[in-house]
Amino acid sequence: MVGPQRPQIVLFGSSIVQLSFSNGGWGAILADIYSRKADIVLRGYYGWNSRRALQVLDQVFPKNATAQPSLVIVYFGGNDSMGPHSSGLGPHVPLPEYIENMRKIALHLKSLSDTTRLIFLSCPPVNEAKVRENTSTYFSELVRTNELCRSYSEACIELCRDMGVKVVDLWTAMQRRDDWLTACFTDGVHLAAEGSKVVVEEILKVLKEAEWEPCLHWKSMPTEFGEDSPYDLVASDKKTTINPSEWTFHREIQWD
Repeated sequence: MVGPQRPQIVLFGSSIVQLSFSNGGWGAILADIYSRKADIVLRGYYGWNSRRALQVLDQVFPKNATAQPSLVIVYFGGNDSMGPHSSGLGPHVPLPEYIENMRKIALHLKSLSDTTRLIFLSCPPVNEAKVRENTSTYFSELVRTNELCRSYSEACIELCRDMGVKVVDLWTAMQRRDDWLTACFTDGVHLAAEGSKVVVEEILKVLKEAEWEPCLHWKSMPTEFGEDSPYDLVASDKKTTINPSEWTFHREIQWD
């Protein structure tokens, strides 16, 4: 453990979370945005569904931990929504069970502390043609369709509204872009840099609008060791220094 202790933002989910630091991913973007403000902690598990997440929930988020996360961003559903395999194996989880699993995950995370906040991400769409094109012969009977993604996305959104949990409708947000089919994915399922930008924009929108105390939007959070210093770069007047703690000019996008 290193100090000072910062607020923790935990990303918990399947491959869209695990890969969120790859290919200009949304986890990496959040880590940059929240640098010196909060620690982004990655708990992503490639190929997992909500059923498997429940099995380790107490280990990933123990209730007796000395410090609890300030925010948990949760994504499961893409693998759950895959069509069932004839063998009975595979990641498919029937929709009613998926809803109950996500309910249990939300209840557990809510119980961690009075100040632990949640944002759920719903299933994004997929590029079905690209999925078929990239399907390996190592797999059999892979069924990923937009219709299945839509139904699981809508179920997640409805559950969150019933439980008072903030939710990002990725199904809709992705498809606002005219070029979403070609721009947002690396393989038809996982996110390219443009898809990750959509995720970040929607998450920041939720954080800015949420009436949480303390506020978890990056602009409202203190910057660690942000005080002025005589060791900062010297200004043109040769008498004062310029504090670079809040500089963001390096960013391709000036996030709100």
